[in-house]
Amino acid sequence: MIDDVQKQQIARKTDTSLIKSAYEGRDLGVTTESNFSYFKVWSPTAIQMELLLYPPHTGGDPDHTSNEVEWEALPMQCGEQDVWVLNVQRNLRGYRYMFKPTFADGTSTIAVDPYARAVTMNGEMGVIVNMEETHPEGWQQDVRPKLEHPTDAVLYELHVRDFSIHPSSGITNKGKYLAFTETGLRDAAGNTLGIDHLAELGITHVHLLPVFDFATVDESTVDQDPKDVSNYNWGYDPLHYNVPEGSYATRADDPETRIREFKSMILALHRKGIGVIMDVVYNHTFDTENSSFEKLVPGYYYRQNADGTYSNGSGTGNEVATERSMVRKFIIDSVRFWAEEYHVDGFRFDLMGLIDVTTMKQLASELHSQVSPSILLYGEPWAAMESPLGEEMTLKGTQRGAGFAVFNDNFRGVIKGDSDGDGKGFATGEDGKEDELWTGVQGSIHDFTEGPAETINYVTVHDNLNLWDKVARTQGLQDMLGFFDYNEDGSIRGFDHVNEAVREADPYLQIDPDHVLENETVKRCLLANGIVLTSQGIPLIAAGDELLRSKYGDVNSHESGDVVNAIHWDHKQRFQPVFDYYRGLIRMRREHPAFRMRTGEAIEQHVRLLQKEKGLLAYELQGATADVDDAWQRIMVIYNASRESHVVSIPSGTWEVVVEDGRAGVNSLRTIEGIENTQNSKNNRDSNKTQVEVKMLSMTVLYSRS
Repeated sequence: MIDDVQKQQIARKTDTSLIKSAYEGRDLGVTTESNFSYFKVWSPTAIQMELLLYPPHTGGDPDHTSNEVEWEALPMQCGEQDVWVLNVQRNLRGYRYMFKPTFADGTSTIAVDPYARAVTMNGEMGVIVNMEETHPEGWQQDVRPKLEHPTDAVLYELHVRDFSIHPSSGITNKGKYLAFTETGLRDAAGNTLGIDHLAELGITHVHLLPVFDFATVDESTVDQDPKDVSNYNWGYDPLHYNVPEGSYATRADDPETRIREFKSMILALHRKGIGVIMDVVYNHTFDTENSSFEKLVPGYYYRQNADGTYSNGSGTGNEVATERSMVRKFIIDSVRFWAEEYHVDGFRFDLMGLIDVTTMKQLASELHSQVSPSILLYGEPWAAMESPLGEEMTLKGTQRGAGFAVFNDNFRGVIKGDSDGDGKGFATGEDGKEDELWTGVQGSIHDFTEGPAETINYVTVHDNLNLWDKVARTQGLQDMLGFFDYNEDGSIRGFDHVNEAVREADPYLQIDPDHVLENETVKRCLLANGIVLTSQGIPLIAAGDELLRSKYGDVNSHESGDVVNAIHWDHKQRFQPVFDYYRGLIRMRREHPAFRMRTGEAIEQHVRLLQKEKGLLAYELQGATADVDDAWQRIMVIYNASRESHVVSIPSGTWEVVVEDGRAGVNSLRTIEGIENTQNSKNNRDSNKTQVEVKMLSMTVLYSRS
């Protein structure tokens, strides 16, 4: 049933099939020089366009309801490909501006430039800036960290505010971009904190949850009350795609500050050898009717159902029509802008299934050929709900040979089970997952990939239960630990406020502080991410996994506030052996290319199954081959997800154990002599020499140099 509001919206929409123009230039928005500003906006259905100019620092009033605000309306001229243009020959730095289209039915709207590079507080108006004047000191010398191949990456998904907001972070600029610029911080025990912790952990890239300007956090009040959950959001509610979010800046009211501080964050991470991935949300916008897209070209930028209503494959009220030429252009222009102006090293696409595969392929080709071949591209190969995009959706398998990767939810489910419930996987106690696990370990080349660079291997990210909470739930510990239980309306059962629920919870009640690695929940967490970090493909871990981070059973913490989401840096000392284990595995992966083969052919030839049975998988990596140049010529990896130790036979040779029983790295923990197996050999029955015992719920890695 279509209501009256929807009928009005349908009536305003343009028949998109009648729009044939497509502008190819890369100068939409504002181009500035010292003594002029050149404005361009595409609006093929407008019959008139005006540029509304407001002087700097007036605050502006886009609806012109205040007589106190000075403004001027300047007519624009319609040029080729329906692009409206205006050259203003004066220095307009700091001026605010809007576009005012008028349509054939006599109606007008006022819109922020969708290509705006700077905005006022809360994104109410565009602002004219000279981007060269926003560079922090040293920006001109910034270089991307070296990345020879996508499988060399180790990704770390992180929210800007979560990173530093907790008192134990020791960071001055809490919740801000500048938090990443603070170095030399340590806790009372001498453990590194902040950006130094990231460098010590050894990750190659920080994958930041959305940092473009989003809608639902009030930038004017965000620093007033840290306990106010309305000051928090993940950022999947896009407002302005080409502007950094203002709530993460020290001054959201100064348009240049957020730009300069964002660049300072990038620069600081690059100096530590860490690349930056942006989580981007081009599949939908926060608002539909009031978006700049809809105001400038009604009906063009969003997909519709057969009855003319907006389709909703995103589950948020709309989905962007990426298959249309000027929408595709906007996405490519926007991604290139972040890559070139801000030196961003990669992009993760939210609900990438809603982006047509032609756009993704064109984007990958253009970025890698014209910007940098090292830029990483990956995303979620699914939609939230049904979409009219149909066969053009970017789903698992469509990425084959196209230069981008997809999240491997097949492997994720095999390792841990379902995302929010009690369902189990290999690492959480489910039998019969060994065959599927072996498929994932091989980079899913026998599933949906052409090669390992096309799969993002992970067990948990920001969505759903995080790793600690998921494993605890599969053990039935949620009530004992005080995890949240929800009413039908989404409120937490038994509590008036989330802060109260957190105070009553104790996620680590079952851990003996003197024997952290002996705890079953800890063991299962380490096994789950241990599989991720040793499998072929691109590994991704969620921030805080190395600190046993808990969100108290919150399955969707996107607006639960700091009390749930903040990373507790005091857990580093509390769970030091866990951090050491992660650091050791990452170091081993980064130093030994056998764990990060580059082609499906190499995996086929040099990854060999040794043993597969209930709760156990053992395989060998051949490191010294024409495809792989590893000092460890042969590597054995053994996963034991059962509740008892397993004895596994070892091929002949001298083997050094480097991962065992909660310890990991590149240095030998002990040496085992593997004897040539002969049926009558007495030594073949000597388990100390021909076999290795793999402890329950653990991973063992051995290598031989011959």
